[in-house]
Amino acid sequence: MKRLILLRHAKTEAWNEGLSDKDRKLVSRGHSDAENIARELVGMGWTADGALVSSARRTRETWRHIAAEMPKCEAKLCDDLYLAGTPAIEKLIAGAAAGYETLLVVGHNPGLHDMALLILRQAGSLDHQAAKRLWEKLPTGSAILFESEEDEAFIPVHFRLSHFIRPKDLKA
Repeated sequence: MKRLILLRHAKTEAWNEGLSDKDRKLVSRGHSDAENIARELVGMGWTADGALVSSARRTRETWRHIAAEMPKCEAKLCDDLYLAGTPAIEKLIAGAAAGYETLLVVGHNPGLHDMALLILRQAGSLDHQAAKRLWEKLPTGSAILFESEEDEAFIPVHFRLSHFIRPKDLKA
């Protein structure tokens, strides 16, 4: 694998009593943000050939917008990604990496943000400003792009931060 994209699900409805967290859906802004991020990724040439998608409704809905722009991307729904921490995310990526050139992971905070920071701490960044923004926050609908010089197994220290795209950056 040469590229890794970590994508936090887009903006969702607030949790309320009687609604399972796993069943929360995207709001209108979330749908729009997911469409914009998908188009931006493809426009930058970051088309994934494989995806791991949390089984929560909000991640599946985010994935549908990505899939519309990346129709050849093979997706796998993963119950283990739902609210996963860094060790679980790292294990899932490592298990899938060998089969793809660019792997996309659609998941949740705080796990995705923690995973991104782990990689950033180990491998650094090609874009200092992107790294600064990533340290602050991982907003909904944001994509973090990492690159390795070699097509290899997933070893975090080999993947440097290349880009960090937030939905608000695309509206400017």
